[in-house]
Amino acid sequence: MPTSSKPPRPHRGASRPPAPPQGRGRPHARPEKPAPDRATPELGPDGLPQVSLLRRGVERWQAGHPWIYRADLNGDPALAGGEVVRVTDTRGWFLGKAFYSKHSKISLRWLSFDDIAVDEDFFRERLQAAAALRQLALPGETTYRLVHGEADGLPGLVVDRYGDFLSVQFLVPAMEQRKALIADLLQAQFQPRGIINRSDVGVRHLEGLTPEKGVLRGEWSGPVAFDEGLVKMRADLLEGQKTGAFLDQRENHVMASHYAHGEALDCFAYVGGFALQLATRATRVTAVEISDAAAAQLRENAAANKLSNLDVVVGNAFDFLRDAVDEGKRFDTIVLDPPSFAKNKDAIPAAVRGYKEINLRALQLLRPGGILITASCTYHVDEQAFEDMLASAAADARRRVQIIERRGAGRDHPVLLNLRETRYLKCFVLRVL
Repeated sequence: MPTSSKPPRPHRGASRPPAPPQGRGRPHARPEKPAPDRATPELGPDGLPQVSLLRRGVERWQAGHPWIYRADLNGDPALAGGEVVRVTDTRGWFLGKAFYSKHSKISLRWLSFDDIAVDEDFFRERLQAAAALRQLALPGETTYRLVHGEADGLPGLVVDRYGDFLSVQFLVPAMEQRKALIADLLQAQFQPRGIINRSDVGVRHLEGLTPEKGVLRGEWSGPVAFDEGLVKMRADLLEGQKTGAFLDQRENHVMASHYAHGEALDCFAYVGGFALQLATRATRVTAVEISDAAAAQLRENAAANKLSNLDVVVGNAFDFLRDAVDEGKRFDTIVLDPPSFAKNKDAIPAAVRGYKEINLRALQLLRPGGILITASCTYHVDEQAFEDMLASAAADARRRVQIIERRGAGRDHPVLLNLRETRYLKCFVLRVL
């Protein structure tokens, strides 16, 4: 009697090679209807909650994107949020493991394609791998981003190192619930004098979490000093912006000093990341900053570096640029490093208009041969859109412009393929002919 050629059907939750993506020639399948919301969680063979995906979610997962949205789940899984879950398709085929969020539009954040334990060893190994990259890319450095969330396989976790101190953000429920474990692992591996919790960010509201900050481990006695090239900086890890400083721009700060010459202008200067670098080579630097507190810190930083050629103007950068054009001022080097102009897609048109206005003014202010270093941290405005805006600004300013460099965040902020949000920072070095 001939045997069947059909392979035995594996149990639900078993691993299976990914299905090939649907080709263009295949007929359109009928839209899937999600299963009814569950009253109790479905458990996999290892006892972990199991969350199944609709076809679109499966395709997104198999294409390598680390986020799955709520609309792509096969019904509500009846979970509180913060769990490690098994991810399956609607037939029960195992796809991987992820963090689950109940309140966010992003329901699942990728942890692994493999059926491995997500335990203390898992997090220890991911932290060790993140540290190894920084030691390879930035040998000898003691100030850098140690963990960059999804890009380091640790979604919802940011860790910045400032010498003997660590500044940490827990951005999703799963990391918040493992806060003590992460702190213990960081303490054991890096022996910092203090670990500062800077989870005082609005994104936590989207996750059903309350912003918070404080000393998590060890001590904290005030601002820490660190070097950026030849410039000495200070960061207040408890009260400063972000985790204390803008570490994503550190390599771009140092780069700016190589192009600085003549009379220089730094708009949106904050505490002087760019302005102080410009002042090491330019004859005179004007730094424009709207915050009185940041301007005061900038003056202190200039004095600490014995840079007497730097003037700080407290004011609105848009107004300063417009007035400078009207007054016929000219500069040889200009830096534009504004805050994000768009927090969501609806704000993109206004953001592009804002970017164009300041870049148009800057191009009008530059002498022939002048350098414009212009940045955007708005990930909703991608690099091509930013370059198109610059081309439009140059045309309106009637200036012929060269692109000298296209840059992004530093090497301690790796970009994850398939997650464009990790390539949020654009930095162009332009030269006016």
